[in-house]
Amino acid sequence: MSFRGYEAVIGIEIHVQLNTASKIFCSDATNFDAGDNENVSPVSAGMPGTLPVVNKKAIEYGIKTGLALGCEIRKKSVFSRKNYFYPDSPKGYQISQYDLPICENGFITFKVNGVDKTVHISRAHLEEDAGKSTHSGEYTLINLNRAGIPLLEIVTGPDMRTPAEAAEYGRAIRQIVRYLDVCDGNLEEGSMRCDCNVSVRKEGSTQFGTKVEIKNVNSFRFVEKAIEYEIERQIDAVERGEKILQETRLWDPDKNRTFAMRSKEDAQDYRYFPDPDLLPLIVTKEMIDEIKSKLPELPIARAKRFQDAHGLPEYDATVLTTEKSWADFYEETAQESKNFKASSNWIMTELMRELNSANKEIAHSPITPKQLGRMIALIDNGTISGKIAKTVFQEMWNSGKDPEVVIKEKGLVQITDPATIEKLVDEVLAANVQSVEDHKTGKKKNLFGFFVGAVMKASKGQANPELVNKILQEKLK
Repeated sequence: MSFRGYEAVIGIEIHVQLNTASKIFCSDATNFDAGDNENVSPVSAGMPGTLPVVNKKAIEYGIKTGLALGCEIRKKSVFSRKNYFYPDSPKGYQISQYDLPICENGFITFKVNGVDKTVHISRAHLEEDAGKSTHSGEYTLINLNRAGIPLLEIVTGPDMRTPAEAAEYGRAIRQIVRYLDVCDGNLEEGSMRCDCNVSVRKEGSTQFGTKVEIKNVNSFRFVEKAIEYEIERQIDAVERGEKILQETRLWDPDKNRTFAMRSKEDAQDYRYFPDPDLLPLIVTKEMIDEIKSKLPELPIARAKRFQDAHGLPEYDATVLTTEKSWADFYEETAQESKNFKASSNWIMTELMRELNSANKEIAHSPITPKQLGRMIALIDNGTISGKIAKTVFQEMWNSGKDPEVVIKEKGLVQITDPATIEKLVDEVLAANVQSVEDHKTGKKKNLFGFFVGAVMKASKGQANPELVNKILQEKLK
């Protein structure tokens, strides 16, 4: 895509906060709702003489994510000290992985405006988070609850060319880590944070421009907007003959612009060296194979299966696999109902409407997948009509009762006896003699629908619509 004769080159670094119960190098809790500096021990606070002990679950989660991204898992990786001096980094360095990361050379494929896009994952490495600084006037308050929480930093190659691709990439990573249950993907709480690397070059050029980093963007909409702004800012600077500075910038959503934070450090500025308190991390083939055997079916593969095996349209399959909980709910519903498309329709219309209205997650739906599946089966076997089913569904939502119980209590069984329906039709026609004449002479159009509606009303919506139509057609001949 051309931007005023220039091409954008974009890479993304996403910090994924792994949802372990304790921090990566000590037993401090990781819950987000803790009071300020509640989850802090001498290790988190960087006290002299304390020693880190690696969290095995964080290693497993890192491997799990790397495998899902098609990465090679390094059998021997090393934790290094990344030296920098910020107030919220209590040790004066961060334990991270540098030249020997645990995951390398992966890829991810996702859709942008209906077209497949593949992005190379150059590395994914484990590290600890820093604390949090809150600035208040001339004071800065430090909260070390976050210090030491395990992060997996996923780094792409310079493979993206548009802001939309970058935003969709972020959404795809979030979807995968939620499917894997290694991160809740909550950008507002900082469980995922995006750093965007952006440069521009003349169209046709193969030489990269100077890279600028946009730090800690906390929504995918802002990722798109920040990159859009930065592309235009850099092009304007180049056109004016200015030199692009290698720097870190922050996104201001209120002013819709980026602003300079600090000059961008190179690797040598951090003076990396292997952490002398941590042995090299050795991962066995057996450990990798065990984690691989437990990987869930990922969203793109699951959506394709829903299309191929269940005959669902691409749109349905994509929506239903947006979240693993939705896909699981659909599969259990369809297994019970034996009707794939009807299961999809009821979930995507009636159920999602009620969930959105009540601000509930699908995991907290008062209607279970088995209940919804049985209700759909009752429509298919003629026990209730589609119209009656809407009433049954609403009562199930309100009460949590099984569909069979609702139907029995409300007397909602569909009328399928031809003689009973014929009697209702006769009563409606007898009460509307003039309308019958108008229909026969063609004096008024669309009266057939009027008769159908009148019969359905007389039956309180319980008459079988197909039988009503058939008997009315015969009577009106």
